[in-house]
Amino acid sequence: MRIRATVAAVSGALALSALVVPAAQAGDSTPNLNKPTSGAEVFGTAARGAAKASAFAAADVTEPVISKVVVNGGKDIVLGTTAKKTISISITASHPTGVSDAYADLWHGTNGDDVDGAVIPNEEVAKCTKVNATTSTCKLTFTIDPRYDLYKNSLAGTWHVTAAALAGDESAFAYTDYYSTARVQRLSKLTVNAAPEPVKKGKTLTITGKLSRANWETYKYQGYATQSVKLQFRKKNSNTYTTVKTIKTSSTGTLKTTAKASVDGYWRYSFAGTSTTPAVSAAGDFVDVK
Repeated sequence: MRIRATVAAVSGALALSALVVPAAQAGDSTPNLNKPTSGAEVFGTAARGAAKASAFAAADVTEPVISKVVVNGGKDIVLGTTAKKTISISITASHPTGVSDAYADLWHGTNGDDVDGAVIPNEEVAKCTKVNATTSTCKLTFTIDPRYDLYKNSLAGTWHVTAAALAGDESAFAYTDYYSTARVQRLSKLTVNAAPEPVKKGKTLTITGKLSRANWETYKYQGYATQSVKLQFRKKNSNTYTTVKTIKTSSTGTLKTTAKASVDGYWRYSFAGTSTTPAVSAAGDFVDVK
C-alpha cells in the first residue's frame, strides 16, 4: 500500500531502535491493526509538495465518484483454522481526468478509532483497467491468514469496507471508511452416518452426525451448539433431496435422530448457515433397503 512509502522517512534513531527489538517481540504474531484513516495517508499527498496538498483541500476540486465496489466476487469470505485465503476487491470509479489509482481495505470494529481487525492490500498500487476515458475498474488482492488476522472468534461476522480513488491528474481523491460491508465467516463442517446398512424395509434407521466450525483461537474445529439442522433424503435415482425433519445440535454439536427405511437412497444433514458461519450439507450416506 502507498503508506509504506512513509516508512522511508522515519528517523535514523527510530530505524536503529527497530534493529534492537528483543527476539520474542520481533516474532510476536499480534496482528497489525494500523490502517489508513484518510485519502491523504493512502495516496501520500504530502510527497507531492504544498501546492498539491492545498489543491486537494480546495473546496472547488471535483472528487472522483466511486460507483461500485465488489469484495471477493460478491461472496462471503470463509476461512478455516490454518489455510490462508487470497481474495480480491475491485473498485470502479470515475473522474473527468480519469482514475489513476484506487485503494480498499477491510476492517472490523465499532468505529475507525476502535479497530480490532484489519486487512490491507498486498499491492502498493492498484491495477486499473479503463472502462472509458473517465472511468476505470481497479483491482487489489488481499491475503488473509486465520492464524494472524483472525485472532479471535468474535471477528466473525460483518466487516467494514474502506474504498478510495485518485483522480487521473492527482488533483483530488475520494475516500470513505464506510463504503459497504462484507462478511467474514468461520468455515463449517457437517457429517452424517445412517445405520444399520443394509436395513430391512420398514425398520428404523439411526442417523447421527456432527456440525462443527473453525475456532480461530484454538486452531481446531469445535461443535456448533443448538443449531437447527435439516435431515434430508433422496431416492436412489433422484437428484432432489426432501426434508424429513428438523432437529437441533447438542451442546457439543452432535446430531442424532431416527427415521423409517422405505426405499434405497441417500441420507444427509443440511445446515442453512448463520451470519458468522456458512451453510453446509453433508455428503449423502447411501442406505440399501432390503
